[in-house]
Amino acid sequence: MKPILFILTLFLYQISQAQQGPAALVNVFVGSSGDHGQMSPAASYPFSMLSIGPQTYPKLHMGYEHKAKTFLGFTHNRFEGVGCQGSGGNILIKPFLGDNPQNCILSKSAEQAQPGYYQVKFSNQIDVKLGVYKNSGIEVYHFPQGKKGLAIDLSHTLANRFVAEEHHQNASGISGWIESRTTCNVGTYRVYYAIRFDRPVNLAAVNAHTLVVGLDDQASQLQLNVAFSSVDEVHAGAAIATDNFEQLKAKSFEDWNQVLNQVEVQGDEARRALFYSLLYRTAQSPYIVSESDGSYRATNGSLQHTSHDVYNGWAIWDNYRTQLPLLSILYPERYQSITSSIAGLYQYGKKDYATQHEPSNTVRTEHAIVVLLDAYRKGYPVNWASITDSLVAENNRLDYSHPDKALESSYDTWALSQIMGLTGKPELSAQYKQKALTYKEYWKADFKDLTKPDVDRMPARGLYQGTIWQYRWFVPFDVKGLIELTGGRDAYLSQLDQFFDNDYYNHANEPDIQVPLMYNATTEPWKSQALMHKYAVDTVVQYYFNDNSRGIDPFIDVIYQNKPDTYVRTMDDDAGAMSAWFVFTAFGFSPACVGWPVYYLNVPLFSHIKIALPNGKSFTVKVENYNKDYRYIRQATLNGKPFNQNWITHQQIMQGGTLVITAADKPNKEWGIANTWLSDINLK
Repeated sequence: MKPILFILTLFLYQISQAQQGPAALVNVFVGSSGDHGQMSPAASYPFSMLSIGPQTYPKLHMGYEHKAKTFLGFTHNRFEGVGCQGSGGNILIKPFLGDNPQNCILSKSAEQAQPGYYQVKFSNQIDVKLGVYKNSGIEVYHFPQGKKGLAIDLSHTLANRFVAEEHHQNASGISGWIESRTTCNVGTYRVYYAIRFDRPVNLAAVNAHTLVVGLDDQASQLQLNVAFSSVDEVHAGAAIATDNFEQLKAKSFEDWNQVLNQVEVQGDEARRALFYSLLYRTAQSPYIVSESDGSYRATNGSLQHTSHDVYNGWAIWDNYRTQLPLLSILYPERYQSITSSIAGLYQYGKKDYATQHEPSNTVRTEHAIVVLLDAYRKGYPVNWASITDSLVAENNRLDYSHPDKALESSYDTWALSQIMGLTGKPELSAQYKQKALTYKEYWKADFKDLTKPDVDRMPARGLYQGTIWQYRWFVPFDVKGLIELTGGRDAYLSQLDQFFDNDYYNHANEPDIQVPLMYNATTEPWKSQALMHKYAVDTVVQYYFNDNSRGIDPFIDVIYQNKPDTYVRTMDDDAGAMSAWFVFTAFGFSPACVGWPVYYLNVPLFSHIKIALPNGKSFTVKVENYNKDYRYIRQATLNGKPFNQNWITHQQIMQGGTLVITAADKPNKEWGIANTWLSDINLK
């Protein structure tokens, strides 16, 4: 008995060791219910185009509803948190009992998941385990006795975006390619795939795009190995995993631990679990589409080669404000490749949405120029000479047809003016600066007068998912100019107070997520400190759920919670944008203006944060007098010296060191007001 007991103890110890680290704290079901984030519990790998997850009935944006009992099967890619009726959902595989897949009802009885792994049991005794490592995955289907099989629908997508497919059968499985429309039906992407079975099967075609895999009545299990590639079927076949399921699961979990271990937080355990769950969401896009041999498909469909990872699957919309800047701090090596990939889009005819030859599922690429400027000022090289003409051409196409678009386009134009100045083109810099300054005329026409009856209505005057009140603050590149437009500093403060006191702020769809930081441009930065804490962890009131009403059934709760129906209803995570907002707030610093490497400070959500940096360095934020409810900065030091400004630079963070913030339950109205950083169109 002793040897058996020893082996059992060793086995249990190995399991416990495998489940340690921040990945063990991640709840992959966060945001997976209803219209509360549009996230899924799919088995996934950091920045991988392959994610295998459940498809439930009835159809929702994400393809999955946590409360649903009925499953349609399992699909192999999806874009997290982008709305637009869902994105991805290729290759639906449904296990079934009996002769007809349509007559087999999959009713969930239990499920569990962790980063890289998903498992569900059904009431008919079918049990499914899914694991993903890089662009390969393993699916294990357990069946009871009797007739059984799998139905494989190669034409399935979320929101019916299938275009075409071609597949080939052989003795060990199938391979081929699938083309589908990208998110919001703009553009087309193609994925190549390979599926291998671990035993001989009977493979029959039901129709042009559906196959049925038949199993022997006595067979109790079937394993599928699947892999994706953006290049061709050969690369997909070569990527098929050679590990067994448990080995692949363990490797994926360990790599997720490495990604999440870039940050160490100490404090309340429940808050730590929420933090790592949201950090997990920020590392799921963009996708790596290049192969280990350097080959990849460009956005014009041509085959290219490179010496570094190439990323696609863009969602450069509101995540440009938070998620991409977060990646620039936590994953510098990856971010250099991301920056190069964004610049590369311009060489192949970049569009605001997608082209007709995307190598993976894609959303949008607005504000890419702001991202590139931000990266360059943070020290990431950009080959401006090869893309300047394309940047100018894109700027000439910018849309000023609606008030919100005018402000958004002016931001991009400001970024172009800055790039021209940085690359030695002062005349062009001045030209685009003047063009950017025309935002003031649009602002005076639509955003100055707050007495009109539609200023708190959505969508007034053609605004996209926002109100006049919410969009009027979107001038991050010229806060000084905005203060002047509002009537001066006192009027600016008064209007900010009115905005928040009346709950005009909308955290649901991001038109104004920078506004809680905007008191930092005044002599009252302590109000921003309070607001960042409030919207991260306190009960708030929220209106504006993609309709025109105010005062009807408001959201009254904490926005960020560790549960499937977290977030405000109708609030998409937008490829990690809202998750990264929380992560930055937890750090105690958030981007002041993307395009400038500067961050505004607030009291962190933990007593100790340690961020791993290149070359073994680290940047640590410590909170003295920590209390999870304290939200005000009494004082601060940086590397042992008094730090009296309410902002810190990217360079100071990346150099490493220690920022100590002393927290308080009441504001210190003298701290952070003497050296207030303001983004300014004239600032060099």
